[in-house]
This record gives sequence, C-alpha cells and structure tokens, in this order.
Amino acid sequence: MAGFTLWLVALLVCAATLFFLRGTLFGASAKEEEQVADDDGGSNFVERLVSQKKRLVIFFGSQTGTAEEYAIRIAREAKSRYGTSALVLDPENEEMDKLELVPEDCVVVFVMATYGEGDPTDNAVNMMEFLKSPDVAFTNGETLENLHYVALGLGNRTYEYFNESIRQLDRRLQELGAHRIGERGEGDDENSLEEDYLAWKDPMFEKLAEYLHLEEGAAGEVSDFQVTELDDVPDKLFHGEYHNRSLIGVKGNHDARNPYAATVAKTYELFVEGVASRTCVHMEFDLSDSGMTYQHGDHLGVWPTNPESQVERFLAVLGLSEKRDQAIHIKSLDPTLAKVPFPVPTTYEAIMRYYLDINAHASRQAIASFAPYAPNEAARIEMVRLGKDRDYFRQKVTDHGYKLGQVLQLVAGDSLADEDIPKTTPWPIPFDRVISSIPRLSPRYYSISSSPKLSPDRVHITVVALRYGLSEGSSDVFGLASNFVSSVKMSMHNEVPALGDPRYGTPAYNLEGPKGKYVSSNEDGGKVHKVPIHIRRSSFRLPTSTKVPIIMVGPGTGVAPFRSFIQERVATARKAKDKLGENALQDWADLRLYYGCRRRQEDFLYSDEWPEYAKELDDKLKLRVSFSREVFKPDGSKLYVQDLIWEDRETLADAILNKRAYVYICGEGKSMCHDVEATLSRILGEAKGGDEELGHAEIKALKDRNRMMLDVWS
Repeated sequence: MAGFTLWLVALLVCAATLFFLRGTLFGASAKEEEQVADDDGGSNFVERLVSQKKRLVIFFGSQTGTAEEYAIRIAREAKSRYGTSALVLDPENEEMDKLELVPEDCVVVFVMATYGEGDPTDNAVNMMEFLKSPDVAFTNGETLENLHYVALGLGNRTYEYFNESIRQLDRRLQELGAHRIGERGEGDDENSLEEDYLAWKDPMFEKLAEYLHLEEGAAGEVSDFQVTELDDVPDKLFHGEYHNRSLIGVKGNHDARNPYAATVAKTYELFVEGVASRTCVHMEFDLSDSGMTYQHGDHLGVWPTNPESQVERFLAVLGLSEKRDQAIHIKSLDPTLAKVPFPVPTTYEAIMRYYLDINAHASRQAIASFAPYAPNEAARIEMVRLGKDRDYFRQKVTDHGYKLGQVLQLVAGDSLADEDIPKTTPWPIPFDRVISSIPRLSPRYYSISSSPKLSPDRVHITVVALRYGLSEGSSDVFGLASNFVSSVKMSMHNEVPALGDPRYGTPAYNLEGPKGKYVSSNEDGGKVHKVPIHIRRSSFRLPTSTKVPIIMVGPGTGVAPFRSFIQERVATARKAKDKLGENALQDWADLRLYYGCRRRQEDFLYSDEWPEYAKELDDKLKLRVSFSREVFKPDGSKLYVQDLIWEDRETLADAILNKRAYVYICGEGKSMCHDVEATLSRILGEAKGGDEELGHAEIKALKDRNRMMLDVWS
C-alpha cells in the first residue's frame, strides 16, 4: 500500500509538472496556438502555398537571424504595397524537391546569408547540397523551367567569398532552367547592408509586380500585430526574461532561444590603468550549474540591455513614460508573415530595455515608416526627406551616429540632452508599427578565450569597450554590448570613473535584470552579477595532430581564440608528459603566434601568461609581437603583424608548403585581414617561383582545404 501511495504521489507530481510546462515541452499554449494555426501542413510548402492562396514563398538561409529578418521585411512590404501574402520558411524544414511544383503565378524568394568562407548557413546546407547534386531530381522531373525566383544575398566584402551562397544558388537555379526576376541583390555588411537592401528592393518590387500583375496600393493600411493593454496584471508577465523556463525557474537546454543567466565568476582590466586610453575587460562566467559545454574556438553570445538613456528617450518619444509598467499582450495578425518577436505578455518598459534594438543606428526605412505620425507638418516633411534622400540622411543622421529616438527628437525640435528627456515631444506612432519597424535586440558574439580542458566550468571572453567619435561636435558612439560588459565589471568592483578615465561617460545600464534577479550580494557584502549568455559553435578549430605546424595571426582582441588554442595545447602537453615523460613533446610542431598591439606597457594582452605557456610547451610556442606605437620600421612607418610575417617568410613558406601548416587569422577584417592575406600571397607566390597571383591561388586552395580559417569582424 505504501508503494502504491508513493507511486500515486509521483504520478500527480509529474502530471502537475507537465501541466505547468505544457507550453514549453509540447509546443504552444492555447493563446499561442491561435497565432500559429495558419502554419500547419507539414513540409509540403507547395500545398500550403496553394491552399492559403499566397503568391510568394520566401526561404531564408540565416545563421544569426539577419537573413530571416530581411525575409520578413520583404514579405511585409509585399503585403503593404500590393496586398499579397507570403510564406516565410526555413528551408531545413521543407521538401525542396517540390520546387518544380510551385505554380507559375507564384514566385519563390531566396534570402541567403554567407557564413564562414563562402559556406551556406547551417539551415541551408541540405538545400544547397540537394540542388547542387549532379543527379538532382524533383518530384516530376529534373528541371525548374516553370520556376520564377528572386535572389538576395547578405555578406561582407571583407571575406574573399563575398555572397558566395547566393551566387552559387543563383547560378545553379539558372542551370536547372529557373528564371530570375530582377537583379540579384548583394548586401554588404562592411559598407551598409541596409542601404544596399533599400537600393535593391524598389526595382525588384517593380519587376515582381509586373510579373505577378500586382497593383500597388491595393492593400491599404496593413498591421502585422494587434497590441492590447491589459486591465489586470497577469500572473505570467515577462519583465525581460527570454523564455518560459526563465520565468518559472525550470532548467532546460540553453541556446540562442533560451540563454543562461551565468554568474560572473571573475573579471579584471587587461590594459594598464592610468596609461591606456582604452579599456579592455577579461570576464569569466561560471558554467558549473548550466549543463552547457564549449570547445576552443567557439563564440559566446552575450545578451546586453539597452542603455537607460535610450530606454527613457524612446519611452518619452512614444508618450509612454507614464505607462512604462502597463502590461500588454501582442498578437500576430499573420503568423506566417510575422511572429511576435519576444515573449508576451510584457510591459512597455521591458520591451524598450530588453527586447527591441533601440540603440542601433537609425535606418532610413524606419524613418520613412514613421513620417505619417509626425507631431507637425514641418516634422513630417523632414521625415519624408530623410527617408527618401540617401545623401541627406547620411549628412544629418549617419555621420552623427544618431539613434532612432534621437532622430525623432531632433526632427521635432527637441533637445538631445538626457536631462531634457521629460520635455520630449510625443509622437503618436501606433505601437504595432514600432514592433514592425525596429529589429529585436540580439546577442553580441565574442571569441572564447579559454580552453575547456583547462577551464571546464568557466568560459572566458576578452572585450575592448568600443567608443569612437564620428564627427566634430557629435557625441561619442558607444558599443552596446562591450560597454555593457565594462559596466558589469565596474559595478562588481565599485568603480566610478573620473574625468580622464577612458570609461568616463559610459552610458548607464540597468544591471539588475528582470525582477532584480541578475544582481545579489555575497557573504562578504560584495556584488554578484549574472549575465545572459549562450554558446555558439564554430568550425574555428585546431587540427588533432600536434605534429602539424600552427600559424596564428591575432592583433588586439583577435588574440582571444588563440589564447584558447594555446591553452588547449598546454592541457594536451601536460597529459602527454604525465604519460610519456619530459621528452613527450620532442616531435611536436611549432605554434607561431603573431600578435599586435600599441605599446608593451599599455595594451599587451595576457603578457604575463605567454612565457608560462611557452615553458609548458617546451618553447614550441613562438610569440612575435609588433608594438605599432613603439617599434617602427627603418623608414619610420608603423610595424604591424604583416611586417613580422614578411620577416619570417622563409620559415612560414616552408611550414605551409612542405609541412602542411594550418593558418588562422582573427581580428579586424577590413584592413588587417586583407593586408595579412596579401603578405602571405606574396610569400607563397615567390616561394613557388611565381608572383602574388600564384600565391593568391595557393591561399584559395588552403581555404578550400580548411587549412586557412578566418574569424574576423568589420
């Protein structure tokens, strides 16, 4: 009887748990089901396309969410311009052999980001492999002669294989007989992805409307969302949490949809305080209770909050300062087109602080969409001009780094001073338009600077707080996440920067987190901080063999992943010595690290660690450092990492051409990466008895064989 009682209790507990987690474990809640009811039909997207009477199907290849965002924007504009609806789909979940069955009076749109060295994004790999197969077969044949499509690529010109994914897809679709509508779009994140998109979309839409016989203006005013202010505060109210599990305190897998609130175990300044004109933070997060693991070369996603000044500014601009705590529910009016981008119900304040990227530079499209809601005619005229005139927008907005809230203030004639925010002129912009026009606040990614073999329960990052001026008389621009990380460090150490400190003027952040859960006190009375994080996997990996030479180039914080690489080798070395004795590393190849900074006594990152690592690796670690503001070339010009590489050209050529060395480059991509690759091309070309062009071909071959890998940013 006792056994039966225990069994019954366990059953009841299990049933209760499943009830409370029904929305998390088994899909949508009843309210959520009404939002996704239109997205059924399995993986046969053609059946859904026909049954739902839609004219467009949009596939996105997205790694970080940007391509998906642009896919949704295309769908929204098609609906608002022409009244035609679209399916927005992840190709990973669809039967791509059905492409030939798409009716001729429908169009397929491909929005493809390029990842890594010309690779498709993870969710587009299967589609690309299927289409590129020499024996590809569709449901009823081997061609796509009836298919009409639109192509938009998102890439970064810093990389050699710029927009390679969309170029390969476009080429292959035409080989299969498909017909492209309009020009192929190629957005460049190095320059301005937004401006490239705006320049491409209008001519594309004209061609699309011509083919589908669409009439502009047929849709009238179209909303994506319905926003309802709630009279009663619900028990389940999101104050900045990212997932149901966070709200009710239940553990689960942690990823980009469900970040982990990690305790900051340790943090300190890496630059020499009182000497350096910048600040760089080393931060370690405790993973011991998270269930998360990582590998060397992976990235850490850090979820920042918006600065308080921007939060207050945007609430004031929208006339919501007094309603900041108002509970609201948001429902998608077309879930196949636009899903609610953050958890609901929530509050206006939580949306501004945690969910919308209001700290991003203002976009022309958002400005244009808000023009009809200007508080007066002069403001409306100015908004229209800003939205239409690219050069005028650059002069008035981009060159000053203004955020959207600041632009709305300026156009209305308001002061930008923080103390004047309460006097801001309110704009009667419907909140559903705000949600549709401003992208969701997304995590920022940093190369992990630790190895799990030495630090299994902690993950380290190395972050320079970004701060720069754009024009004379303009306020400094602060990197959102990097200064958020710096603010956490300052709070933990009770630091208040004085005038002259590079951290002086850093925007204030609310670090308390939803319901104050991110800050607490320890037994010593110090502050304990938590930050939402998740691990993003990377292919930036060491070869398994220790007999293969390694060449690493990482100026500035580009050295971060190489600290993890070297720690990885140190851990392997310790294990080898324990097993084989002190001579265990005698046949290991060298690890050569080319690192660049300004001055030895200012910003030489981890300077105390490298000699210790070299000792443990029996001097297999060869460190060469360029101090660009301290050591110069004979002609007086600055000495950079590429100059050190050129000095070692014979050794490097032998390692790459004869010993099958692996080459890794991490850091700023616009100039450093280009200059390093050009130097290596020259070295390899001359070593093979040719010119730089021959060397360039060798570099390409190295990349194709994954013996040269880049982890760079613009």
